[in-house]
Amino acid sequence: MNKIKLNAAHDHDACIRSALTRAESLCQKRGVRLTRLRKKILELIWQSHSPLGAYDLMDLLQASSDRERVAPPTVYRSLDFLLENDLIHKVHSLNAFVGCNNPLHKHSDALFICSNCGFTDEVHSATIQQAINLSASQNRFSVKSQVLEVLGLCENCR
Repeated sequence: MNKIKLNAAHDHDACIRSALTRAESLCQKRGVRLTRLRKKILELIWQSHSPLGAYDLMDLLQASSDRERVAPPTVYRSLDFLLENDLIHKVHSLNAFVGCNNPLHKHSDALFICSNCGFTDEVHSATIQQAINLSASQNRFSVKSQVLEVLGLCENCR
């Protein structure tokens, strides 16, 4: 797992608490259960602003508790739940997962991924969305989901 340097003004503990509070509230409103395991996996994902793979999460789960290793299908089911409820994004190019900044916003913009340190930022842009919508319309295409992953260098790595 890559360690990253966050902006000095970034309160990472508050970031994690906020993400977990949003998740609990959203799940309650939707009538779905955010089990202890799902919440712990979400917390582990938010502890890093770099994408984490399922096996990284299994290792972190085992290290963070005195429990036996959680089986891969159990972790994948939890990840599926978090994805279905818009609490995380899948970074397809890395087969990994990152927390979602705004689970109420339709996931349609871009993930900017630092190819050096792995820092990933979810970027909302009306311009990007308009370009996708226009292109889909011109091609008589109905978009069901989209993931735009942009690789480059973050501010700290440039």
